[in-house]
Amino acid sequence: MSDGVKTAELTALQAALAAEHAAVYGYGIVGGKISSARRAEARAAYDAHRARRDTLSREVRDLGGQPVAANAAYALPFPVPDSPAAVRLAARLEERLAGVYADVVRAVTGARRGAAAAALREAAVRAVRWSGESVAFPGLAERADEGAGAAGAAPSASAPVSP
Repeated sequence: MSDGVKTAELTALQAALAAEHAAVYGYGIVGGKISSARRAEARAAYDAHRARRDTLSREVRDLGGQPVAANAAYALPFPVPDSPAAVRLAARLEERLAGVYADVVRAVTGARRGAAAAALREAAVRAVRWSGESVAFPGLAERADEGAGAAGAAPSASAPVSP
């Protein structure tokens, strides 16, 4: 693997790792506000993102990188006072993750590309489950509205960017 390819893969994986850190944080908020009827769904998503975060940390190390650390807090895109807002937040988290994983699919090859495509698909399916809406090409339309960024993750509670 050339240095340029390795650097591109490492950059994409670090962005995905940062997005997963933000998602884990965001699902902590979701879990505290979601109705009991959807709590199991939120817990399953939280666990899936923790597992994917841990896998990405290992992959970054395998490429010789130091995994990006989670921030102490992330600014939310809107207040989350109740279950409907928690559902909107969960959908937003998944939509943004789909965008990040679309970038990873473009940047990596081989087994990593397959894993990134699976992560993109899982985020898109969860986004549809949470929002009840879908898009033709998950991860792409969302990116057009946001510009470049890692799932909207904000470093610290004082920086106003959303998970």
